[in-house]
Amino acid sequence: MGRLLLISDDLARTGRLARSLGPARRCTVHDLYDDAVPAGQPDLIVGDVAQLTSEAITRLRRMLEPLRAAGAPFLFLTHGNAARAEAQARLLDPTDIAPALTVLERLLARIERLQEVGGSAVAARMADEARQFFDRTFFSGRMVTPELASTGTGLIARAVQHCGIRDWIGAVQHFDEATHRHCLIVTGLAVAFATKLGFADLDSYRLTKAALLHDVGKTRISLEILNKPGRLTDDEMAVMRTHATLGYDMLVGSGFSPEMLQVVRSHHEMLDGSGYPDGLGAPEIPDLVRLVTICDIYGALIERRPYRAPMPGAEAYGIVQSMTGRLDADLVAAFRPVMTAFDPAAALNI
Repeated sequence: MGRLLLISDDLARTGRLARSLGPARRCTVHDLYDDAVPAGQPDLIVGDVAQLTSEAITRLRRMLEPLRAAGAPFLFLTHGNAARAEAQARLLDPTDIAPALTVLERLLARIERLQEVGGSAVAARMADEARQFFDRTFFSGRMVTPELASTGTGLIARAVQHCGIRDWIGAVQHFDEATHRHCLIVTGLAVAFATKLGFADLDSYRLTKAALLHDVGKTRISLEILNKPGRLTDDEMAVMRTHATLGYDMLVGSGFSPEMLQVVRSHHEMLDGSGYPDGLGAPEIPDLVRLVTICDIYGALIERRPYRAPMPGAEAYGIVQSMTGRLDADLVAAFRPVMTAFDPAAALNI
């Protein structure tokens, strides 16, 4: 569930409303007359203000401006005379208006609908920020440094934690640049995977950063091959496969840890030795590489390609499961909740 910010002129009344919405919803009640800025960015703002005086309207406008600029929708609950209250509420340009005494089930349905729309809008904005980051750094010819990688890691981690993996992938799928799209999908999956595995902050950061860097070598592959609107020929595929060593050569000696360098070089290695570029076997492939490889393969399968539509979540997961002996079976099983979060209906087909 996303985060709800309830702005109130009666904390006791709004507190009862927050409790009625259920414990699964992360509700924060903020006093309209508290000059402090509400912390964090909500997925939905609910205005529960009974006395909509000119001062209340002025305060609401001031409080709503930065929150709504970030994409959060605004539901206003009217009290008292319906026509008068709705006319006053219109001055605030709400996304939706509902009577405060609306039957709870109907109110929940409106909240869920607005959260879905709002989450998609916020995900689109954050995904575009991440794409611009890629353009300014990885694809600008600048040297990729650990500091730049850390900036991108934090940017994507915050976005996926805020929006959820489903909205994140939905937003990224609209991008035309194949490499941007793939890297952002894989990094988002890594954030979600770390969360489902219960990783501590440092381990989650390591996995996310490794996923962000894994395909950095593709910035040295020609755009004709990267953005080809069709399947690659054998010769083109041979060039594409050099991206792992190209990425390693780009980063080695630039301050990156050995574990990050190995992910960049070895994320196409398979446990049975059938991968590339070094034909490593299971004992030589650490867990961090194994985790990124699963995200990479699943991300490629669900990704939109010029020659095919995105593969459904269950079908993609089935293919990953079928790679027995090549991928770590325990980690593949642990990835299933990520697939379910991306496409809840897919779980019913497995």
